[in-house]
Amino acid sequence: MNTLRIAVVQAGSVAFNVEATLEKAERLIAEAARKGAKIAVFPEAFVSAYPKGLDFGCRVGQRKPEGREDFLRYWSSSIEVPSPATERLATAARDHGMFIVIGVIERASATLYCTILFFSPEGKLLGKHRKLMPTASERLVWGFGDGSTLPVFDTPYGKLGAVICWENYMPLLRTAMYSKGVSLYCTPTADDRDTWLPSMQHIALEGRCFVLSACQVMRRSDYPADYPLADKAEPDTIMMRGGSCIINPLGQILAGPVFNEETILYADLDMDDVARSRLDLDVVGHYARPDVFSLIVNERPQPSVTFIGEKLAPMELNEVPKNG
Repeated sequence: MNTLRIAVVQAGSVAFNVEATLEKAERLIAEAARKGAKIAVFPEAFVSAYPKGLDFGCRVGQRKPEGREDFLRYWSSSIEVPSPATERLATAARDHGMFIVIGVIERASATLYCTILFFSPEGKLLGKHRKLMPTASERLVWGFGDGSTLPVFDTPYGKLGAVICWENYMPLLRTAMYSKGVSLYCTPTADDRDTWLPSMQHIALEGRCFVLSACQVMRRSDYPADYPLADKAEPDTIMMRGGSCIINPLGQILAGPVFNEETILYADLDMDDVARSRLDLDVVGHYARPDVFSLIVNERPQPSVTFIGEKLAPMELNEVPKNG
């Protein structure tokens, strides 16, 4: 049997505190390693906050100064990629011989991205996936990823990739991932609704892959005391309730969902189940109709500014240009 033990980490950030959140991640990685996990999946925006309920002082045609201060705090608690923060996560992956998949808020100049980072057991930052489509008010504070960060990585156990939260409701993105042969389909999320579980079961069935879904558990007390909410909340009020799960390629639940508590879910995956499941369904293979349907994926980076042309040597002082 081609068996792999994986861990899905259901835990909350130390909101807006990168140092404390990294320390928590290191402890959780060590715990998963002690239980024999070879891959650990963390939730969306784990480092270092999913700003649940925050409106950043914005209305149509109106921005409040207080909201700009909220954004400054969020920007200040994001991380650059690569950076000393990513080096710490890489070290944890190396020290415990694990693949790590973890959600971060990535800072690139003045723009924030909801990003997933992938680390190898050798301590290498393999790459990243930036969320293509932030949902609803997330678009206020997160930029849009492009097709250049849609990686799927070869591992000794199978191909590893990630799709974030409601990106999983983009059928063409799912199809692109299936076409890359993903068998360990990670879904870091902030969606804790009852409808999330059947969505994950559908994706596992559709893609004939293992789905590893991680969501945070956060209480009001996990956010700063001055965190502005439209409705008052008691310290123990649940802001995000988890619901993490592990699903096999036939849509059967192997672990979870668990609600309202921090935990680590484990499952021993028989990776041969991926091939077994594709006897009767391979949506980008024998169950496809490319003569009727086709998909084009643009994986070129889409920079906002591109400089084209040769660099000209500066003229000598007082030199007069020809024909000038």
